[in-house]
Amino acid sequence: MRIDFHSHVKISKKSNFMPEYFKEMMKEAKASGLTALALTEHFNTKRFTDIYDYLEQHYTYKNGYYDIEGFKLFPGIEVDVKEIGHILLIGSREDVLSIRKLLDNNTKADNFIPFDMLMDIAEQYHVLKIGAHPFRESTPLYHLKVEQLRRLDAFDLNGKDLYAQGLDPYREKLTAFAEKVGLSIVGGSDTHQFLQYGSVYNDFEQECNNVADLKACIASGNYQVNTSQDLQLKVKSATLVKDLLKKLLKADVQYTPKEKKNSEKEAVTLEMD
Repeated sequence: MRIDFHSHVKISKKSNFMPEYFKEMMKEAKASGLTALALTEHFNTKRFTDIYDYLEQHYTYKNGYYDIEGFKLFPGIEVDVKEIGHILLIGSREDVLSIRKLLDNNTKADNFIPFDMLMDIAEQYHVLKIGAHPFRESTPLYHLKVEQLRRLDAFDLNGKDLYAQGLDPYREKLTAFAEKVGLSIVGGSDTHQFLQYGSVYNDFEQECNNVADLKACIASGNYQVNTSQDLQLKVKSATLVKDLLKKLLKADVQYTPKEKKNSEKEAVTLEMD
């Protein structure tokens, strides 16, 4: 099984969930060579549950993952903590949605949940707990106490950070830190735009069908974290396209309905010309 543990299906937190974009993302994830993804959308993204409402209506859930035409999509969530930092929680759809509900009052930056409280909640469920991008300049985790970090299952070797800070130096720094804390490392591309798929991935020696399987494989070390030779190109290209799409979506939102209609009419006229 080839899996990416950190992936999004929305352009940004402020954008709406778009079914066509989702389908394109899943198609391209498969084309990149992946056979599974952890869907770790931001917990405070706009209308978080729209994603799961759509999944429930259009795909089969098989006791631990959604079957996207033969592709495995494991439910997850990315949570901001008060001390600064992001935590990925991956589990069953019921557990992920239950945890999200408990965080309803913690979606704003001035009221993010403290790390220890989030771990208290997570430990009531059977979820995989991953410390996202521990050395990212804006949202690190290395400043937390080692005793706190040991409540996690693994750290995230993140595609964006490998791109920004250098593949070998960053991986060496994270490996040393993970050994100090006593945690495993798993790869996550942190994809928001499909060109980034395949930049970082994990090759598991066996198929996993639920979070228990994932945790067991990680604990046993029966997998390998790999990075693409084209990582720099993949991340840079995806970042440029993502920024462009965000600008286009923002411009579209700023239209009045009449302006949007006129703009679309002009576009059709130009196309015909």
